[in-house]
Amino acid sequence: MTLAATGPCGAGGAALAGPPHSGEQVFPARPEQVSVARRFVARLLAGTPVADDAILCVSELTGNCVSHSVSGYPGGIFTVRVELYDGDYVWLEVADQGGPWRPAIPDGRVHGLEIVRRLASDSGVAGSVFAGWEAWARLDWPGRGF
Repeated sequence: MTLAATGPCGAGGAALAGPPHSGEQVFPARPEQVSVARRFVARLLAGTPVADDAILCVSELTGNCVSHSVSGYPGGIFTVRVELYDGDYVWLEVADQGGPWRPAIPDGRVHGLEIVRRLASDSGVAGSVFAGWEAWARLDWPGRGF
């Protein structure tokens, strides 16, 4: 996996020129806040060809924060960052407060990070148990000329 520090938002990486549309919001890490995070992303990406996939990715990543990290404990938070490079790609990041992730019990269905991997052009996770985890995804515009 590629580390988030190589992306536009990632701390420690070389930053690109600021995107025309971006946003960051901190949410209480409660299950009902996952839908609030989806609406936040939907507003930022309205009318873009990657909006639906980005909303699904954020839903999966924020759900992971609530279910599998320390963020899901009382008083926990998660942060969603979105950068839109119009006509090129969308960069998503979801950061939690760390801790050992509690893996889901296998049930034969695709979940969380695997869904993100299937939708995104590139994705990864950086961080640590102590500093927090940051999961990211890059969703390229369809027909970008490749």
